[in-house]
Amino acid sequence: MPITKGFRVLVDEAMAQVKTYSVAQVRDRLGDAGLQIVDIRDPRELERGGTVPGALLAPRGMLEFWVDPDSPYFKPVFGDEGKEFVLFCGAGWRSALAAKALQDMGMTNVAHIDGGFADWTAQGAPVQTLEAHRQASRQSAPS
Repeated sequence: MPITKGFRVLVDEAMAQVKTYSVAQVRDRLGDAGLQIVDIRDPRELERGGTVPGALLAPRGMLEFWVDPDSPYFKPVFGDEGKEFVLFCGAGWRSALAAKALQDMGMTNVAHIDGGFADWTAQGAPVQTLEAHRQASRQSAPS
């Protein structure tokens, strides 16, 4: 059976429907309590390149399950309506599709970063190793 709608069309449709921020726009908001950056890349990508400091690591394959309060995998952080969840992936394609999926689920406080982690690092925005991210997460977790 032939593909009737390729990934590029799906990504273009998603990009037309989701809020998109530049790296500079998100970088300017680092430290804003109303911002939650969400890294949807897979573990191999995280090991290889690190992540954005303070990012929530949410694998793309689990995102819809983590967001849905009726799911046994629900993560309460996603229930915080006072936050804007800004997703990123490697190049901005998966995050556009993921943001669209979350919008389709009813989330209005979701966006993504144009160009993804590739543009983030190319523009010299802050990055931390996965190990440093894990240590920071452990230190900031409530006791």
